[in-house]
Amino acid sequence: MKRTLEGTKAKRQKVSGFRARMSTPGGQEVINRRRAKGRHKLAIEAKNRA
Repeated sequence: MKRTLEGTKAKRQKVSGFRARMSTPGGQEVINRRRAKGRHKLAIEAKNRA
């Protein structure tokens, strides 16, 4: 039996991946803020390609 909340890698990438962030002005602000803060990871990464 599957658990109630199970995400999918593809969905996660579409919503919070780097390309998704860069595609909107607001998302670009998010990336820029994270760059300014010195984040090592700017967006989530797909461990095994989504």
